[in-house]
Amino acid sequence: MTAKVMLIGRTSCGKTTLCQRLAKQELRYQKTQTVQLVGEAIDTPGEYAENRGLLRGLIVTSADTSLVLLLQSCTDLEMVFSPGMSSAFGRPVAGVITKTDLTPGPGAVRDAAALLELAGAEHIFEVSAADGTGIQELRQFIEQFV
Repeated sequence: MTAKVMLIGRTSCGKTTLCQRLAKQELRYQKTQTVQLVGEAIDTPGEYAENRGLLRGLIVTSADTSLVLLLQSCTDLEMVFSPGMSSAFGRPVAGVITKTDLTPGPGAVRDAAALLELAGAEHIFEVSAADGTGIQELRQFIEQFV
């Protein structure tokens, strides 16, 4: 399974929807149960980020990709990424703030960015897979990692 990018984040943070949007597929909700390839992206179950015992699986899977994306929904600011977690992957790591169309209030996007920066994300993007905001900029960034 070789891909350009691997997405990591909590359950329901928007990983599958973002994978579908990046692959220009129809958006349809499905609970990701296993690591799977969607277009040129590896979609990981949220449980892998939420359970420290499964972190090794994410690290091993990242060997099949050029870029790791850490996703943080601005509607759920519970931290699942360890400080400096990006260094475990041996790949460039960027952050993606998801669900920006559902921002619960001022400061939510800023707070999500702070969590991603703490995890070691080098670049941070704000997107809404639902309405397409920020998707083109994220696609252009991903294209650098062929």
